[in-house]
Amino acid sequence: MGTAFNVIIIGAIAWFLFQRFVPAKGIKNINTSELKAQLSNKGSKQFIDVRTPNEYRGNHIKEFKNIPLFELHKRAQELSKDKEVFVICQSGMRSSQASKSLKKLGFKEVTNVKGGMSAWHN
Repeated sequence: MGTAFNVIIIGAIAWFLFQRFVPAKGIKNINTSELKAQLSNKGSKQFIDVRTPNEYRGNHIKEFKNIPLFELHKRAQELSKDKEVFVICQSGMRSSQASKSLKKLGFKEVTNVKGGMSAWHN
């Protein structure tokens, strides 16, 4: 019985890690160099920074609107589901979560910025 239990636990952990770190279907991932090209050709794109207001005040990219991850569900209506949304955070983890949430909410084009603001400054 102990072996079966261990297999179930290991399987559950593997599934959790897979769900957490594998990019969601339909979400594009770009690096900060690609983001710079997108910023120069803004068009009908939307840019959101999902860091906390304190982090955002510390430094941010001027084209990005601050919608903290913990407020995203209640503030998603501030964004158009028909325009591409670019999402950034400090390292790429919260923006990845936010990107998945936006896809679940019906946003058509969602792009996550890998490496976040940490990569932007390097």
